[in-house]
Order: sequence, then C-alpha cells, then structure tokens
Amino acid sequence: MTDIERTEFNVQDSPYASSGGGFGQGGREVDARAQFEELDAESNLRPKFLGEFIGQPKVRTQLDLVLAGAKGRKVAPDHILLSGPPGLGKTTMAMIIAQEMGTSLRMTSGPALIRAGDLAAMLSNLLEGDILFIDEIHRIARPVEEMLYMAMEDFRIDVIVGKGPGATSIPLEIPPFTLVGATTRSGMLTGPLRDRFGFTAQMEFYEVEDLTKVVTRAAGILGVEISGEAAVEIASRSRGTPRIANRLLRRVRDFADVHAGGVIDLGAARAALIVFDVDELGLDRLDRAVLTALIKGHGGGPVGVNSLALAVGEEPSTVEEVCEPYLVRAGMIARTSRGRVATVRAWEHLGLQAPPGTLGE
Repeated sequence: MTDIERTEFNVQDSPYASSGGGFGQGGREVDARAQFEELDAESNLRPKFLGEFIGQPKVRTQLDLVLAGAKGRKVAPDHILLSGPPGLGKTTMAMIIAQEMGTSLRMTSGPALIRAGDLAAMLSNLLEGDILFIDEIHRIARPVEEMLYMAMEDFRIDVIVGKGPGATSIPLEIPPFTLVGATTRSGMLTGPLRDRFGFTAQMEFYEVEDLTKVVTRAAGILGVEISGEAAVEIASRSRGTPRIANRLLRRVRDFADVHAGGVIDLGAARAALIVFDVDELGLDRLDRAVLTALIKGHGGGPVGVNSLALAVGEEPSTVEEVCEPYLVRAGMIARTSRGRVATVRAWEHLGLQAPPGTLGE
C-alpha cells in the first residue's frame, strides 16, 4: 500500500494555534503515552501480508506466485527488483516479502553503500533465507555493484586483505539470501545488475478507487471517523500515491480535531485541504508556483528546468523530480526538445486564456 511518511505537525505553526489552548508554555502538556500510541498506530498503517496490501493487483499476483513457489521448494526466492515512483509501497512490499517468508529483513540504501567493505559487512551477517533490502539501488557505488554481482549469482564474495603486491583475496561464502532492490529510476541500473534479478515488478500509480480504500483503512487504524465522500475527496487529491493519501489524512484529522469534533465529513476535508494548500487536482504551492512561472513568467514556454527552478527559488532537481512528473502525468506540462511547455489545461487551471497554438487545444 504505502511507504508511510512520519510527518511532523507543529501546532505552533498552525493557523489554529492559540495562546489559550495550545501546547507548550501556558497550555496543556502532551500526554507522552497518547503520543506514543499514536505513532505506533501510524506505523501500523503498513500492511503486514500480501492479502492486506491494497492496489497493484498484477504485482501482488506475480509476487504471490514467486513466494509460494519458493516456500514449496523450501529455498530462498529469486532476487526481486521493485521499480516505480516514490510512495507506492516498495519498502512496504519488501517488509511483506520477509513476513511472508518468515525470515529477517536487513535494510540499507544505495547511497549508504560507498565502499565494497560496507556491503561485505552486511552480507557476512546474513543468515540463510534473509531478505536484504537496498533502497535507491541505482545509486550504489561501482565497486559495491561489482561485489554484488558475485554475491547475487554465486553467494560468495572475495574480500581483499592488504594493499599493493602483498594483497590477498579471501573467498567468503554467504548463505543463500534474497536481495530486494527498490528504484525510482530503473533506467539508471546497469544491464549486468538488472539481469541478475529473477523477478522485476513495476509499481503503478493508484486509481482513486484503490486510494479511497487506503484512506478508509488508515482512518480505521487511526481511530478516525470519516465519511465515504470525505475519503474519496482525500483520495482524489493524493496524486495517485498512497504515501500522500496517508499524509493528507493525518493533516485533515488535525483540522477535524480542532474544528469538526474529530469527525471528517466532506466539508471538513475540503476546508482542511484548502488550509494546507492542496487544490482539487492535488497540486500544492510549489506545483502552482512552477505553473505560474512557466505561464506568467515565460509565456507558457518553452523554457529550461534551470530557469523554472530559479524562478520559484528551488533546486533544479526538486522541480524535475518532485513537481514535474505529476504535472506531466496530469497533462499540464509537456517536455520538448526546446524545454518545458504549458498545455491548455495548465492555463485553464490558473484561470487564464491559452493563446492560439497552445498544446492540447
């Protein structure tokens, strides 16, 4: 279902904070037990088994066959690559794989594996059947990747002891394990690494129907009363991403606790999402700033991503990796050889008349 984000909410920054009823000095103290129980409930939003996982029906069916076959043969499953945009449940799926197989999960990330010795230390501590999860696997260093080839294929690595002419290679056997790699950019994986995965799953954006189930399930776990219409409203503004759906639900819950007696109905959901700057299409402040810079600042384009980033005061990587994918998917921005171009839908979303010849007419 989702990679759950633990979003911090600072009440003092909220427009509803008041000196008489807030936290901190002059207000009531936070109940530590209640806070712990709430964080525990939020961690429980992650499904534990494939049967609880909402959405991704094709991936679930395929993965169920892979795991069932491995359990029937009493062997470790083939190495698994989970590919797709952020927030769709890749980390959760890795946890489910370990749970379904009844083994331990060891977690790390590509950027953390800088030297071959970093990987060797992790591999040497694995037990037979363990799941090794590497997030952002496309970002591992080349020496680490080369060691990973032998570990995935032969379940052994060569550890180099010493330097120069006196260096010695010591073979180290590794118990059979399953590597689960997660990537948001499968195209950046080298061919040799990609070919060593026995099963590749492509995670897709969610439909509103499935996201509504995600929101309803999460509300039940969090003990929040929510109407069906409100769940649909939150789901429709979640950009096809369960992580965002759960994050918005928690923010709407904050609003409902203050203004609606803890009950989330359609009116409360819409009012809360206005407060938190999420419009009816799921665009937030930064998304709209990019569209405004593109249309009002550059006449709808074409314009390069560096110019857009400069106009909104963000890094080019933020605009390209956070905003642009959804704006392209929503049909508001088109990538051309000359730069980014706003479509008719983008102009209309900002309440402006698109000039003749605009894309999407």
